[in-house]
Amino acid sequence: MGELKRTPLYEEHIKAGARMVEFSDFEMPVQYVGVIKEHLNTRENVSLFDVSHMGEILVEGKEAAELLQKLTANDISKMYDGRAQYSILMNENGGAVDDIVIYRFNEEKYFICVNAANREKDFNWISSHNDTGATVLNLSDEYAQIAVQGPKSIPFLEEITGLELSSVKFYHFLTGKFPGDIDTIYSRTGYTGEKGFELYISPDKAVFVWNFLLEKGEKYGILPAGLGARDTLRLEMGYPLYGHELTDEITPLEAGLDRFVKLEKGNFFGRETLLKQKEGGLRRKIYPIIIKEKGIPREGYKILVNSVENGYITSGTISPVLKRGIGVGMIENIHLKKLDEVDIIIRDKNFKAIIWETPFVKKK
Repeated sequence: MGELKRTPLYEEHIKAGARMVEFSDFEMPVQYVGVIKEHLNTRENVSLFDVSHMGEILVEGKEAAELLQKLTANDISKMYDGRAQYSILMNENGGAVDDIVIYRFNEEKYFICVNAANREKDFNWISSHNDTGATVLNLSDEYAQIAVQGPKSIPFLEEITGLELSSVKFYHFLTGKFPGDIDTIYSRTGYTGEKGFELYISPDKAVFVWNFLLEKGEKYGILPAGLGARDTLRLEMGYPLYGHELTDEITPLEAGLDRFVKLEKGNFFGRETLLKQKEGGLRRKIYPIIIKEKGIPREGYKILVNSVENGYITSGTISPVLKRGIGVGMIENIHLKKLDEVDIIIRDKNFKAIIWETPFVKKK
């Protein structure tokens, strides 16, 4: 492995005393003052996340929609200007190349946010299957991204920007200025389950924007938050993480993402496999699980159904809100239902757990 990459905010993380770790070939902050405090602050106030490691790909031209319709599971034709769409970038076998967010600027311009580990993979995949004539550009180094998340995030951002951000619906976006005349994409999206925006800006403006937000957000209880809280927050919501609940081998149907798979839209990569799964039934699927005893399910831990090994944990943690071990796991038994009991093997001991539902933490 070569030298790790750094986001434009690396030095700010060091100054703030963040503990840095390797993540998707980047040096990223895992925590500043502690995962639980950062997690709860996001649930109660407002937190800042550096997500500049994420990638951005531009697909444009008259053939842009045609190309994306062929490569993704969701339906591009349902989008309109200013709309964002969660989707799955598919391979021919029904697995996921990545899960992505697509932004429609106009009928010939689509901007895609991809996972950090898949920047090059996604760009190469889209480019190699571009037989339509669309233009595909990897703009990952031309954007920094800062997520402002929490119940107080929208009034805070409205106060400092003067924009009517409360009128922007979930999975919609607008372009505007950030103080200092900084061009910004304000995306009403996030990975926490809280209200908030993700701000796309030029990398050379990232330090100014980060520090401006921290300074002006003090009265709102703002804190920087790291990857640790980002992971516990997304797990409380049951959001998938690529490489865990979605992979090149795990299909969106097995991952429980049926609502983002539009089989009726016509042909797209992996559709035949998904149709067979839909019609013939799944042999395995992802289930949410809560530990009944004191224990934490971790990735790779075995799951027993009726005392027989039948699956494994794909992601797990201790929920800072519920103060219980929660997780999601791939189980080769599609007939389980809420409250059914399973066992998780933790340090060679059986821990009782029950099948649950997501989100684990219900929002008002």
